[in-house]
Amino acid sequence: MNTHTKINFVNSIENISPSHWQHLNNSACPFLRYDFFAALEKSQSVSIQQGWQAHHLVATTHNDVLAIMPMYLKSHSWGEYVFDWDWADAFKRYNIDYYPKLVATIPFTPVCSDKLLSTQFSVSALLAPLIEHCQQENINSWHILYCDEIKTPLPEDVYQRNTVQFHWFNRDYKTFDDFLSNFTSRKRSNTRKERQSIIQQDIHIRSLLNDDITEKDLAFFYLTYQLTYLKRGHQAHLNYAFFEQIVTEMSGHILLLIASHEQQDIACALFFYDDTHLYGRYWGSTKYYNNLHFELCYYRGIEFCIEKNIKVFNPGTQGEHKIKRGFEPILTHSYHWIKHPDFKIAIKDFCQQEQQHMLTYQQQCQQLLPFKK
Repeated sequence: MNTHTKINFVNSIENISPSHWQHLNNSACPFLRYDFFAALEKSQSVSIQQGWQAHHLVATTHNDVLAIMPMYLKSHSWGEYVFDWDWADAFKRYNIDYYPKLVATIPFTPVCSDKLLSTQFSVSALLAPLIEHCQQENINSWHILYCDEIKTPLPEDVYQRNTVQFHWFNRDYKTFDDFLSNFTSRKRSNTRKERQSIIQQDIHIRSLLNDDITEKDLAFFYLTYQLTYLKRGHQAHLNYAFFEQIVTEMSGHILLLIASHEQQDIACALFFYDDTHLYGRYWGSTKYYNNLHFELCYYRGIEFCIEKNIKVFNPGTQGEHKIKRGFEPILTHSYHWIKHPDFKIAIKDFCQQEQQHMLTYQQQCQQLLPFKK
């Protein structure tokens, strides 16, 4: 990065031009659209009151914008899915502040994607400027989550973490049965029984794309979305205004599946998609039905990918139950820097041990896949 490049941090996406964002964004991922981040902030789902203060990095030279990295100052660790609660607890035991921390992520969206929008810079070029900024502004750490792997050597005090997600890959399947033909006989039979049980329970599923989604449909989806969190004793992260804005402004990227029984809607699953990827994001139901979660969140998504020739289906983070349904374990990458000198060695050791554990876990998961050897 040359001496003419200036790094600034802005506290609202409104301080970034949509045209600059669009020019720098080479990704088709719907979550990297300006509209998505704008809806998060405009709806106040992401705000200083929610513990998400926008602190977006903007690199410029001679008034030209060269790079944008969406970032947030955080006062907690909710909504990230690369868990550092143990780190925060360790700091607390020693009466040391862990927060605020600076996080480059898509809020509430653990999706692997570019986290830096730029045609000239790589993430590695910004590691030193981020460290300098945190030192100057009394920010205790920075974290870049679910990004592409950095191939170049890392600074000594920047640590890589890995997690495992389960993704489905379309190997030019023509039908769902074509996909199942790769399963062992027993696993193929189990999957067919799960799908048949939906018919036996007299459950009907309708598929709504983009402009087909009515206000009534969206209201029912939001009810089930809230119920999913309430069952766990939490409040939903995203408010209704966010989804209302997304459905309006990101038409062309949304799939909503609604299940009904005896002419009453009972469950929803919301997906986002582009030309190459389907992303399962939110699910909820008003009551339990056997295998309905698998049908709505996984099998119907696979069918959609086959129909649209979409290559990768990311159904959301975690969930070992996805393995025997044909979702393969993949490693994700994130990068972390901690300011406090007394914790650096301990956290580095933790990250190194965790990396080895995740590699072993990935290999173990691969052995459980339902495919024929």
